Amino acid sequence: MQFQFNTDANIQGDDRLAEVAENTVVSGLGHLTSRLTRVEVHLADVNAAKGGPDDIRCTIEARPEGMQPQTVTHFDANVEAALRGGAKKIRALLDSEFGKLAQR
Repeated sequence: MQFQFNTDANIQGDDRLAEVAENTVVSGLGHLTSRLTRVEVHLADVNAAKGGPDDIRCTIEARPEGMQPQTVTHFDANVEAALRGGAKKIRALLDSEFGKLAQR
């Protein structure tokens, strides 16, 4: 599985943050990683310097083998919380989609 990490101009996307993002999202996906070809994470600070509650947006796109890409967005107060919330959402979505396939 390929992992791609992107940030906007308001979030400093250094190697440490990329490693934290990959560890958080991959561990959140758990056993589902074997069924994915690529995961893309995009972090953005929607209010920039103004601040505010839940102003960090985490968008995660997962590309399951043989299926359309699945995308979720989660807003939270800080980067780590946004990554954890996004990972939970994408896992729930993928569990649902794979469950539907298994029923067929």
